[in-house]
Amino acid sequence: MLQVSKILAQGHGLAPVLLKRAATVELDWDVRQKSRFDAIDSQGRQLGVFLPRGTAVRGGDVLVAEDGSLIKVIAAPQPVLVITHCKEHGNVFDLTRAAYHLGNRHVAIELKPDHLKIEPDHVLADMLRAMHLIVKEENTTFEPEGGAYGSHGGGHSHSHSHASPAKPQGFRPFSPEYLDRQEHQHDGGEHHHH
Repeated sequence: MLQVSKILAQGHGLAPVLLKRAATVELDWDVRQKSRFDAIDSQGRQLGVFLPRGTAVRGGDVLVAEDGSLIKVIAAPQPVLVITHCKEHGNVFDLTRAAYHLGNRHVAIELKPDHLKIEPDHVLADMLRAMHLIVKEENTTFEPEGGAYGSHGGGHSHSHSHASPAKPQGFRPFSPEYLDRQEHQHDGGEHHHH
């Protein structure tokens, strides 16, 4: 068994020619959300995947085996519910409401501008239909959101550094003057009035 303990999000940093030559492994979400699993790649090799706990593997990610070989992950099609708004009885905002209610139930959701995807659940399907949404069963890929604190949620990472403005002499963090300045200051130090 070939051990895998490293992942490169979306193959970041690899030359396209290396990605073309890489073996592949097709996995559905139930497997990709686990940090430890076994799989067989396109070259017939048995893989033992041992990633840091909490790591979710996304379609397009590249696994690095102990021998240095690369295995590109393909998100396998699987049964999902595709949710769209009803053009006759609602609007696109209905999808936002649906995402809110599904999120309150801690349901894994793939968010798209014009639809949502969730794993099959007849109770949730009935709830969504009662909200005048269209729910269809399909067999397609599933890439749910990783959550705001996920280590590898959206296939990319970047940091948000929000530097504080210089603190004035006699700084009082909750003074009306300071709060007003914070409320009206935006990137680039621009100010505006309402």
